[in-house]
Amino acid sequence: MSRAAVPGLPSRYPIGGQLPALYADDDLAQRFTAGLDTVLAPVFATLDNLPSYFDPRVAPADFLAWLASWVGAADDPRWPLAARREAVARAVELHRWRGTRRGLVEGLRLALGVHAEVTGDGGAAWSRTAGADLPPKPSSEPLVRVWPGPGARVDPDRVRAIVRAMCPVHTVCRVEVLPGPPTDEGR
Repeated sequence: MSRAAVPGLPSRYPIGGQLPALYADDDLAQRFTAGLDTVLAPVFATLDNLPSYFDPRVAPADFLAWLASWVGAADDPRWPLAARREAVARAVELHRWRGTRRGLVEGLRLALGVHAEVTGDGGAAWSRTAGADLPPKPSSEPLVRVWPGPGARVDPDRVRAIVRAMCPVHTVCRVEVLPGPPTDEGR
């Protein structure tokens, strides 16, 4: 939708009514200012509602991409509008959790509407004894298991792209896309 010309939008501040009394009965002046009112009405409506443009929950849909760029949020036009709005609204929180299990799980849920579980930590080991032997190699790299919600599909390529973008650089994560929630036997 364009805010440049909204048919039938009345001006809250008609210029003809603000002219000196001399022009109140002048037909040409009233018609001319009515034309200006048509052009200025969307500008006034936008300015009157300016705070709404900065609230991702109510901002116009075509404004979300620009708003997302302000907060570094992912914005994919293929996502449902509600998911795009939530991604922008929660961008700061997700940046705070970036590189953590919680951040990865929330990012996948938000971006793809999938459930996820992260096991393993790709962590570090140390010794309190100086000159001790090196610790053994960590048992496994982090594993990200993803499964769809009810009636949804999972695109493995998009899952891998999101995991690559959200995992710390020094960590290699394995990704498994499951048809349903993991069971105790599958762990």
